[in-house]
Amino acid sequence: MLDAPSSEFPNTSSICVGSNATRVAKSRSTNTEMSEVRPFITSDVPVVAEMFQRILRKTSQSATSSLEIYLRELFLEAPDAQHDITSLIHQRDDGSVSGFVGVVPLALEFEGRPLRGALCGTMMVDGHKEDPFAGARLLRAFLAGPQDISLTETANDVSTAMWRKMNAAVLPDYSLEWIRVIRPAGFMVELAAADVSAARVFSPLARPIDAFIRRRPIDGEPHWSHFTSAPKGKLVDTDVDEDELLDLIPKLAAHYPMRPAWRRETLARIIVHARRKANYGPGVRRVVRTGTGHPVGLYIYYGDRGRIGRAFQVMALPGQEGAVIDNMIAHAASNGLVALRGRTQPALLNAMLGRRFAFVHASSSIVHARDPALIQPFLDGRAFFNGFAGESWCRLMGDAFD
Repeated sequence: MLDAPSSEFPNTSSICVGSNATRVAKSRSTNTEMSEVRPFITSDVPVVAEMFQRILRKTSQSATSSLEIYLRELFLEAPDAQHDITSLIHQRDDGSVSGFVGVVPLALEFEGRPLRGALCGTMMVDGHKEDPFAGARLLRAFLAGPQDISLTETANDVSTAMWRKMNAAVLPDYSLEWIRVIRPAGFMVELAAADVSAARVFSPLARPIDAFIRRRPIDGEPHWSHFTSAPKGKLVDTDVDEDELLDLIPKLAAHYPMRPAWRRETLARIIVHARRKANYGPGVRRVVRTGTGHPVGLYIYYGDRGRIGRAFQVMALPGQEGAVIDNMIAHAASNGLVALRGRTQPALLNAMLGRRFAFVHASSSIVHARDPALIQPFLDGRAFFNGFAGESWCRLMGDAFD
């Protein structure tokens, strides 16, 4: 996300790489002031935490120590941190911080070739009216880094325009939000409650309406109005623990030519982070198996009974996407959710057609690389991206820091 106007980029910014490969960007404005883009360091944590509260969470509450600890852990102290792929600060000439972009390294492989990737998220600018090009300088400095591939899955309209101006590719099939309504009356109450929380007083009235709708006979085809029964077939799903997830996730991603090359300890850390989404509700982690016990997919979602749940990750072997989706929606229905929403991937998008899913665009997934051949797998849907291979696993998205 970025708090900055989508105006044309000036030609006054330049990027230089020092002897330690640290990116620095400086720009001189009409009043001769200088701004600088430099690496994020420990002393920046308190001010970035306050910016996070004001700009991204839109609250006047002060940042807690737990938020500061997490920012330090995520962007400075990760065991796989790299000295030349760092989060960045935009600094005014008086030394004050006016912008930040959080950067997380992501090891990738493409058809067996190791690649260096970097995820760009938590992008914010403070006081953009005084310096409307601070966001552009941050993004330009990030893209000038040593990584082979630069990625984001949380670009709003303003930052998407900036990425495009820097020859990045927006990925429509990775950028859509899907939603599957399960209990329509309860869903409408939740939509109203998003604007006026008091609307949830009508939830008890919605339950008998949905119960009546669910008793209506249907012809076996999926309906917009409701979801009534467990999926047909011989697949079963059961809870999965973190040790099994460590083995399953790489296996289910192995058929993608472009995919993360996680070290086991890195993936274990990501799984632990993804467990904490207090604002979304309790988590559900299930593996889908054949009758003989062979795993064909998994799904992870969060949600409270009577609320709209959030799917974090859906993975499946080729050809099994629809069956995994059916099991996930059936489980969400049995869990009392009124709807489930999540992020698309190309294989999932294809399987969702005909299953009464609706799609909207909230933020964009984007890829940038100096070598066009590295962008093509993303455009072709042959890259595993989003979820565990993105930014949404981190606690900054969905967790509380009280």
